[in-house]
Amino acid sequence: MLKWAIWLLLLGNVGYFLWSQGHFDPVGLAPRVENEPERLEAQIRPEVLRLLNGPQGAEPAEPPAAPATGPATQSAPAAQTPAQTPPPAEAPQAAVAAPETACWQVGGFTANQADGLRAALGMLGWPANSWQVNEVRSTGRWVVYMGRFDGEQMARKKTELRDIKVDFREVSIPSLGPGLALGTFSSEAAAEQGMQDLTRKGVRTARVAQERPESVSYSLRLPAVTAAQRSAVESLGGPLAGKSLTACE
Repeated sequence: MLKWAIWLLLLGNVGYFLWSQGHFDPVGLAPRVENEPERLEAQIRPEVLRLLNGPQGAEPAEPPAAPATGPATQSAPAAQTPAQTPPPAEAPQAAVAAPETACWQVGGFTANQADGLRAALGMLGWPANSWQVNEVRSTGRWVVYMGRFDGEQMARKKTELRDIKVDFREVSIPSLGPGLALGTFSSEAAAEQGMQDLTRKGVRTARVAQERPESVSYSLRLPAVTAAQRSAVESLGGPLAGKSLTACE
């Protein structure tokens, strides 16, 4: 009985082997093939599967990473465009130094000389504010006067005035000199008052005299001219009436 069981088991195994290898396909006894495509479609990245019991070196190569289509992540530095170097600034042009100027003047012209001077300066073609011809009015000058004295009288009078503590100065103009002025005043009335004061101090022989009459003269002023402009004025000759420019005070 056991012997027949062994033979039946052996025949069953042989039949199963032949059936699984497809030897019974012509008679319609082909084995059923499992076919579930939905499982294949559900697989995630099957190309990276690795058989643990397979041969060494049979692992599939790591596929290249797909290029990122979204915005760059923080770990990947963004491509930097080369910094645009600004054009070099133009060096400022050196300022042209203005020529040095100075103020010059000359005075003592009469009315006729001033007219000739204005005409000559106008011929230079300078701006109207580059020169000025001004009227200078001098008031008369009055003195309390003692004189005329010769040498010996002059010395004796000076000693007397020093004794009574009266100040004086010598006067040598043709109309009065040689003599002594005991005070200088801008009007005759002021001089008369001064003489009264000196009389109370002991002065007896003094009198009031006009040392200089009131006069009008004209002066030329060049407020700010260069050395070349100054030379042009000095070369005018006759209109300057022999006078020389001097620096303004």
